[in-house]
Amino acid sequence: MMKPLLLAGHRLAEALRAENEALARLDLNQAAALSTAKRQASDAFAAAFDAAHRTGSKAEGEERSNAEDIAGRLRDLSAENRRLLERAIDLQSRVIETIAGAARAPGPGTYGERGDKRAGRAVPLSLSSRL
Repeated sequence: MMKPLLLAGHRLAEALRAENEALARLDLNQAAALSTAKRQASDAFAAAFDAAHRTGSKAEGEERSNAEDIAGRLRDLSAENRRLLERAIDLQSRVIETIAGAARAPGPGTYGERGDKRAGRAVPLSLSSRL
């Protein structure tokens, strides 16, 4: 019963590795395309884990060593995946904020240098004072 769990673990590790590579390149379209494979691999791993747990399967000998190796890989890949996803979300948020700021409607009018009222955004102004 451990063999299906190990195979599912390797499949999940491969899905995480592929998504991490895309996220590291900031190829968000590719990362999004890989999310379905990652979700399917995650579901298969969870199902295999539940089946092994229900039947009381235990890894012995070489299988135990393989299970420990894949568990370590999954832990490391998952931590990296989380870090890369958080970076991508932060970047996307900044892009959206920039676009939203540029698309914002002009504010209320301002006053010009001669006291006349201007509509829309203020014109940039620079001051210099020398004594």
